[in-house]
Amino acid sequence: MKYILVVILCISCAASFAQQEIKVDDAKKHVGENVKICTKIYGGKFFEKDSLTLLNAGGYYPDAPLTIVIHGEARKAFDKKPEEYYKGVEVCITGTVELFKEKPQIVVSNKDQIVEQ
Repeated sequence: MKYILVVILCISCAASFAQQEIKVDDAKKHVGENVKICTKIYGGKFFEKDSLTLLNAGGYYPDAPLTIVIHGEARKAFDKKPEEYYKGVEVCITGTVELFKEKPQIVVSNKDQIVEQ
């Protein structure tokens, strides 16, 4: 009986950390959640002054339903310029949805968070 409770507890813990796959248009409904979103990257921009890369996921700027944010240190891990390399590419992004100026974003701190499809 004790072992059954341990197994049930382990399964419920694993389920709570499981990543939920959602549609890019639903990102705003999942703020604070760790999710997986598969969509197309429509464009992006690198801001040299801030060492910041923004990728438009699911649509063109300014109407993209999700922005992928890559700060300078994380950008160094990419072999190619993300704003050029991912343009027009179908990808799956994993991470925690945050809001910035009422728009959803996922901050990428590891290049493994973006996987080409």
